[in-house]
Amino acid sequence: MPDTAKAPTTNEPQQDANEESQAEARTPVHSVEFPEATETASAAGSGQLDILLDMDVSVTVVLGTTHVPVRRLLQLGPGSVLKLDKSTDTPVDLYLKDSKFAEADVVVVENRFAVRIRQIFGTAAATQPPQQ
Repeated sequence: MPDTAKAPTTNEPQQDANEESQAEARTPVHSVEFPEATETASAAGSGQLDILLDMDVSVTVVLGTTHVPVRRLLQLGPGSVLKLDKSTDTPVDLYLKDSKFAEADVVVVENRFAVRIRQIFGTAAATQPPQQ
């Protein structure tokens, strides 16, 4: 079986050239030279990071949770005790926004509650806070 190929007609290359010249005429092309970045520009970028590093964020410490019927909730008053689902030796959960980022132990420092961080989780290990 002989190999056959379609021979280009004489109009095709001329058509391609006409289409290319029309496209060039419609779209102006300019060469652009960009200035080289200086170190002062990168220092300004790190200054923006410094602003973030000085920001305060709220950290929530969850001692435990409990489920209470509304009737019981309305009966609570000074001196009422709610039993939580965690024991006293279980670490508490620390949340940044709604993401768990660490576990800690509750301690007392200068007559105030504080937490001593046991473990910090990566972003993949972060979980949502328990639903109440």
